[in-house]
Amino acid sequence: MTLVQVMWEDWADRAVPLPSYQTAGSAGADVCANLAFADRAGGIVIAPMARVVVPTGIRVAIPMGYEMQLRPRSGLALKFGITLPNTPGTIDSDYRGPLGVALINLGTSPYTVQHGDRIAQSVIAPVVQASFQVVDILDETGRGQGGFGSTGLR
Repeated sequence: MTLVQVMWEDWADRAVPLPSYQTAGSAGADVCANLAFADRAGGIVIAPMARVVVPTGIRVAIPMGYEMQLRPRSGLALKFGITLPNTPGTIDSDYRGPLGVALINLGTSPYTVQHGDRIAQSVIAPVVQASFQVVDILDETGRGQGGFGSTGLR
């Protein structure tokens, strides 16, 4: 098991759960909204087609060779149209700033994120860094230069 170090922000409500797996087979650990004191009672309203960064109240240290991927929660996406505009969002191993979750409301009604709501899921994944080399010609493949939709629908 990979260890991710977590540090609370000074202002954070420590009663809000840290990222946690809801079942033994969960790939993603749910991440909760930890709102600023002024927003805790009313929540943060996301208008249709609006984007906001929701605070989590934590900072993380991801081990070198790994990343934290932030992904939408399927129930929020299906029921309310709440998703992440940059999914998956990547938290690099050398980032030590506040962990915020960018959310977008693709639904038709305003949505309110309440203090303590599970708003995203995080997946810790290994990272392979590549080197890049300029060449004069690329190897041939069966697909060739076929772009978007070139493999068909069925």
